[in-house]
Order: sequence, then C-alpha cells, then structure tokens
Amino acid sequence: MKDLESWLKERRITEVECLVMDITGIARGKITPVSKFVAEKGMRLPESVLLQSVTGDYVEDDIYYSLLDPADIDMICKPDGGAAYSVPWALEPTAQVIHDCFDKMGNPIELSARNQLKKVLALYAEQGWRPIVAPEMEFYLTKRCEDPDLPLQPPIGRSGRQETGRQSFSIDAANEFDPLFEDMYDWCEAQGLDIDTLIHEEGTAQMEINFRHGDPLTLADQVFLFKRTMREAALKHDVAATFMAKPVTNEPGSAMHIHQSVLDAKSGRSIFSNADGTMSQLFLHHIGGLQKFIPESLPLMAPNVNSFRRFLPDTSAPVNVEWGEENRTCGLRVPDSNPQNRRVENRLPGADANAYLAIAASLLCGYLGMIQKLNPSAPVQGRAFERRNLRLPFTLEQALERMEHCAELETYMGSKFVTGFVAVKRVENENFKRVISSWEREFLLLSV
Repeated sequence: MKDLESWLKERRITEVECLVMDITGIARGKITPVSKFVAEKGMRLPESVLLQSVTGDYVEDDIYYSLLDPADIDMICKPDGGAAYSVPWALEPTAQVIHDCFDKMGNPIELSARNQLKKVLALYAEQGWRPIVAPEMEFYLTKRCEDPDLPLQPPIGRSGRQETGRQSFSIDAANEFDPLFEDMYDWCEAQGLDIDTLIHEEGTAQMEINFRHGDPLTLADQVFLFKRTMREAALKHDVAATFMAKPVTNEPGSAMHIHQSVLDAKSGRSIFSNADGTMSQLFLHHIGGLQKFIPESLPLMAPNVNSFRRFLPDTSAPVNVEWGEENRTCGLRVPDSNPQNRRVENRLPGADANAYLAIAASLLCGYLGMIQKLNPSAPVQGRAFERRNLRLPFTLEQALERMEHCAELETYMGSKFVTGFVAVKRVENENFKRVISSWEREFLLLSV
C-alpha cells in the first residue's frame, strides 16, 4: 500500500475509482476521495455484486442462497498496487485501481473473475511454466442511437460521409477517425496500456487493436481498461464504440483472438519447441487440450445470446476447433514464427467476453491437454469451415448445459463458480426470450 500511496501523491490524485469486474465484465465498485482510499486501504462491497446479470438482475433465490450468505454480507476488496492506472479523460486528477475480492477470513472469493485467472496462473507456476498471451480486440464504431429497436449505422468520418462497403486494412478508412484514435492512443499511453497495432477490420467501421504479448493477468487488466477507454474516446467524439460480438446484421462479428504460448519459468525458453526448432509434444498436447475442452467451456469465451450470432454459417468466424499452420479458417491457428515465439491463436472468443474468464479458460484448456497428454487431431490443410467433426454447441443453452456437466471445470474453477456463472447466464437468456424482436414483428405480425 505504501508504493500505491506514493504513486497517488506523485500524480496529485484527488479521487479514486475502486474497481472489480463482475461475471459479465461490467466494472463495479465505488468512487472515493483519495484520503479515504489511503486510510481504509480497500473497500467493502456486497458479495452479491459478483452474481449480477448484465441487466442488473440476480439469480434465482435457491441458487443465490446456496452460493452467498443469506445475510447478504460484504466481501473485502483489496487494491492491487500493480493495477493502478490514471483516468486521463476525467476532469480532476483521478485514478482507477483494480481490486481483488476476499472473504472475511482472507480467502479469495471463487466468484471473482480475476481470482479465477489467478488460480489458472498458479497451476502453470506449480509446473514451472509461465504462460504468455497477446489479445486482439475487434470492435465497431457506430452512430450514437437512443432507440435500441433501430439498427446501428456507421458513423460519419472526417470527410463528412459514412463508410460504405468493406474496407479491410484500409489506411484511409481508419484515418477517417483520426481525432478519435489520437485521443485513444494518448489516453492508453497515459495509462500505460501496452497496445500495438490499429487495423481497419473487414466490417463497415470495424476496427481492431492488438496488444503486445505479456503476462496474462496484466493483459486482462489492460483489456478491461481499454474497453472503458475506447468507449470514452468514442463518446467524446459523439460516436459509440461497441464490443458486442455481432452488433450489425450481415456484417462480420467482433472477436477477441488470444495468442498464447508457454515459457519455462527458469530458462525463459519456449516449452512449445524442441531444441531442433520443431513442435514439442507439450505444444501438441496444449492444442489437444484446447480441442477437447473449448466445447465444454465455450460460455466463458462466448457468454451472451448475441455471442452465438458470430457462429452462424457463412460468417467469417471459424466455427470449429480444428488447428492448422497459418490457417485462419481454423479456430486454432498456429501463426508462422520462429521456435522461441511458437504460439497458438485461439480465434473463438468474442470481443464481448470477460477478458479474465476468456483468458483463464483458454489457458486452462491448454493446461489440461498438457497434464492429460491429449493428442490433437491432424492439422487442417486448406479450408476448415466445412469441417463437421469437433463440433461446438451452437446455442447458449446447449453451451451452458455442457459447461455445467464438465468435471474438469468444476475441479479447477470450483463448483460454486460454475454454478454461479451458469445461473447468471440463464437469467440473462430468460430475459432475452421475453423480448419480441423486430424480425417477429416484420414477418409474423400479419402473416401467421
């Protein structure tokens, strides 16, 4: 806490946003004067905030009281001194500090997404392994729209015109929003977010930001904060930024591709490569684990009803867990690289996923493959879109059912977490099914 206190003083911070992330990926917490933050060295929140749905609803009472204290007690949230960042868009000098969640006995709370990622990283550390990740975040810029029944529209750029058609990798199309991205880069730099490349993606006004590779917990923190930053930069320029998996009809979905590799913690050498530079058995087992367990943990990477719209036929998303070298039609792509940088890119997670949980799940699948010595299928040559083996669940309902019956997830992530996560997502799904869509009104209203 002393280092964090000095950091706050050096930056003359007057206010602190104390943050935790719930299961859905929403920032929860308190805003407090810096003097109170330093004096209290943390905050208390009702533990029930970790079981809120994206609509703010809670799970059914029988599940709620089986997972939480009936008295609705507080949990203890302690600041992580390594996860303190400025808030460059704030009017007053403000910091945002990510907190970890504990019970009154000092035990990490299982329902915390950040604690789940820490548990997975501890599994790697016990084996003498150090995982490395590099997320890629896709998102759309759109006109601001107050009516959720109206389709989203591309925003107007510097030219005064809306973007039309597909502008993949277009420099000029990305430059249409230069003032917005200049603020985004300045604000990311002020926070120390390790972003790298900006790309115009395939969709209309769809962009991608790549993060430099590094520690999974730090990168999950940064993805969490980048989403806040991107939304704030967009609002400043009177547009919206959305990380929905499939926000626009007939346009590509938005993914969070996760590049992952594993180093020997002592030597720093990749355990994915043999001394002669060829693929190691551990690398193949890692892929085997991803193939076996991604279908069982898919809700952690595709957590919403909308997530599965990315997986519809004839979309650009690979709806499989095939693997191949330099093959973007595979759900698991092995990019061309030197032996030390050998990695696998998990292309299945959506941009709407909770970064802590998506990274934790992806690394856990690979870990289980290495521990259980699982062999992968043969690598795919050519297109993998038409593959019918290794099929994924295609609806949230199917995916949640598979997740709650996966013994490995219960063992490593805990039965309380699996039960709570599935219950939250079922509440959201029930709320979704109560809403009558524009498609139903258009095609059924006067026809059936």
